[in-house]
Formats: sequence, C-alpha cells, structure tokens
Amino acid sequence: MGKALVKKSSLKVSENGLERTTSVRRLEVLKTYKIYIGGQFPRTESGRYYIPTNAAGQKLANVCLCSRKDFRDAVVSARGAFSGWSGRAAFNRSQILYRMAEMLEGRKAQFIEELVQQDNTRAKAEKEVNLAIDRLIYYAGWCDKFQQLFSAVNPVASSHFNFSVPEPMGVVAVIAPQGDSLLGLVSVIAPVIAGGNTCVVLASETKPLCAVTFAEVLNSSDLPGGVVNILTGKPSELASWMVDHMDVNATIYCENNSEQQQMMREKSASNLKRVYFYDSINWSNEEGQSPYFIMDTQEIKTTWHPVENIAGAGGGY
Repeated sequence: MGKALVKKSSLKVSENGLERTTSVRRLEVLKTYKIYIGGQFPRTESGRYYIPTNAAGQKLANVCLCSRKDFRDAVVSARGAFSGWSGRAAFNRSQILYRMAEMLEGRKAQFIEELVQQDNTRAKAEKEVNLAIDRLIYYAGWCDKFQQLFSAVNPVASSHFNFSVPEPMGVVAVIAPQGDSLLGLVSVIAPVIAGGNTCVVLASETKPLCAVTFAEVLNSSDLPGGVVNILTGKPSELASWMVDHMDVNATIYCENNSEQQQMMREKSASNLKRVYFYDSINWSNEEGQSPYFIMDTQEIKTTWHPVENIAGAGGGY
C-alpha cells in the first residue's frame, strides 16, 4: 500500500505489417490518506496535500495538508462530543479503550507493513505495534481507578465535609511525537481520553501513515465521533492556532523545538491555557505510561458540604 512502484509490461504494436514489442511503464496509484473529524473521513477543506517519502526516496501516499479551518472544525467536533464522553461511566470508557486494543490487534499486519514502509525494520515494527496494543490495555485498566488514587477527603477546621476529585478539562490539542508513527501517537491519545477529555491530534508530518489507519481503528471500536480527531500536516503551521484557540483547554507538545515551545508558552499565557511538553520521554519503555499522564489533563474540583447536626434524631456527627 502506498508504494510508488514502476512496473513493466509488453505491448505489441502493428507497424507496416510488422510487430514490435514496446515496454510500458506504470506507476502504482498512491493511496490518499484523509483526515478524521467527527467520526468522518473528510479531505482537507483547502484541497492541499503533500507526499511524504521514506529513506529510499519512495513516495508513500497522498496525505492531507491541514489548514487552520480544519483545526477549527475539529475543535468544534471535539467540544460537541465532550459532554457525552465525560458523562459516560468510567467503566464504559474502559470497555471502549479495550475494544480499540482488540481492533488494533486484528490489524497488526497492516500496521507492521506501514511501519516497514516508513523505515522501520520488521522486528522493530512488530514490537512497536505490540507496545501500542498493550498501552491501550494499560489505560483501559486505569479509566475507573485513577479517581480513587487521586481524589481525597480533606480535613477542614469547620463543620463541613470537603472532597477533592479529578474532572476532565475539556478539549485537548496534541502535537504527537514526530519521530514515530504509531506508539507515540497512541501513548498521548490514550491518557487524554481515558480521563474523559476529547482531543484534536496532529500526527507525525514525515510518518503519517499509521495515524490515519489508526483513525480507521477508532471508527470501528465504539468510540463516539468527535472524541478523537486526527489531522495531518505541519506542526510549524498549526501549533500557534492550537494555543491561540479559546475553546481549547490544554495543549500537549511532544517535540523539543525550543522556539516552538517558547511561542506556545507566550501565546497560552493570553488565555490561561495549560501547555505540557513531553519532549524527552522514551515512549517504548516504562516511562511512556503512567496514571500521571491522565492527571495532566484533569482539574481538581473541591466540594464543600455542611455537616448537619442530627443528634436529636438519634445520632450525630
């Protein structure tokens, strides 16, 4: 899939009663990888595209070059899906993440092939796909448990009960790791949605194939449309819009470009948007998974409740 292969075939041509053989060169048609917004697979509104290549110079696919309008459409979709997704039972979110792992398991061969096209060895590609499956299962297990770990009953010097519980922020914009196609993408999406958030994700610019194929996995795994929206294109073009957008609650940036990081810090200050830099994480080992990644996109809500004196009714506090 996606390879630009040259094939030769023979064609007999009659010329003055004589036959001669002509070699015909044919280029295989490149697959067009579309984006994923609101549970649908539209093309970019601008009509722009680019053709990534691998180390051997082979053309991989026609890939959408997303614009600011695509990002804004994705944010509208993510915001529309937020109330329904955050309102689901945590156990149900766990079931859906586990289903995503099941669907990814069933399409391992396709993902391995795409990773090999993007310069991975077959052994490394198989390891990356297996880790991505395991990571989804890991966060599926945390969906209905992290609240117990991070919530608290707080001591207060008044006649009140005081509870603190984590709640999802809302819409999270993510610039995925650019150095790998699948594992980094899964590793940043999973904790965001496990905690009840929705997200807009910009995939790797140079290795985008698995990201769009992963959207096909999401689409067949009971995940409601709009919870995860996947775009392709240039981080340099879209990063500023991600931190500028007033309906985005947090931004995650997974690269170590210091100029981009400084720009994101400055722009996010104007709308008090939280920005997280995952710029030195090795996603292929234990540091690539933790319930603390879930908590990065949670807010702590504290509730005060007065203690009622019911001693006269046979008891008291």
